[in-house]
Amino acid sequence: MKLVRYGNPGAERPGMVDASGAIRDLGAHVTDISGPELTPAVLAGLSALDPEALPKVEGTPRLGPCVAGVGKFICIGLNYSDHAAEAGLEVPAEPIVFMKATSAITGPTDGIEIPRGSKRTDWEVELGVVIGRRAKYVPETEALDHVLGYCTVNDVSERDFQMNRGGQWVKGKSHDSFGPIGPWLVTADEVADPQSLALWCEVNGKRYQDGSTSRMVFGVAKLISHLSEFMTLEPGDIIATGTPPGVGMGVKPEPVYLRPGDRVRLGVEGLGEQDHLCRAAE
Repeated sequence: MKLVRYGNPGAERPGMVDASGAIRDLGAHVTDISGPELTPAVLAGLSALDPEALPKVEGTPRLGPCVAGVGKFICIGLNYSDHAAEAGLEVPAEPIVFMKATSAITGPTDGIEIPRGSKRTDWEVELGVVIGRRAKYVPETEALDHVLGYCTVNDVSERDFQMNRGGQWVKGKSHDSFGPIGPWLVTADEVADPQSLALWCEVNGKRYQDGSTSRMVFGVAKLISHLSEFMTLEPGDIIATGTPPGVGMGVKPEPVYLRPGDRVRLGVEGLGEQDHLCRAAE
């Protein structure tokens, strides 16, 4: 299933995308698209519905973040060997883990805000993993059983804040609008292999990122197992699994960074596309 949240910010309704791409309202069946609400029993009930029998949402409403009430937004750094190379860094021996503030979460067509004083705001297309079952000390062989679904993530980053302002990377990762997710939450049963998905990103019509999740250093199952050693993963938590090469800071001979008025488009195979217009912070 492709599950969506549509409507004005803070007032989104739950929906399902039918075979034609139209949105069908799920308000009579669930109150929201969130990890705690989408239990296995609820998912089974939703999958048994006939989308054609659900109310059709007319027009083209705004799509909100595809998951509500995210508890943890966990990110993985340097998880593609070719991205580590363009950053001039060694491939890590085990996953690099950092957090992104959940207040950064926005929808797939909401604007990206360039922070005050920013000169190095960058893009990062990523595969997002949404946890569906509580995970603590989970072996790698069972890790994918804890996945609710997958989504497209843009791990927007301000590189100067990230690297030169002291402390951890979170300073450069957490500005408002730096965590677009969606358009859809695609349930795990529709993704046969999360390690064989193409992902891409364009800025102002130029393709900069063109990669595959097959190039991950640590795959989805390994990441879930690893993280569950250090923290309990709860339903609705999101893991952004790292980005392929082609980010702005790696462009030669001169890096390219986002400015107000730039347009960013990105997508992950089968998980939908995002389209953002950059604007200056007020």
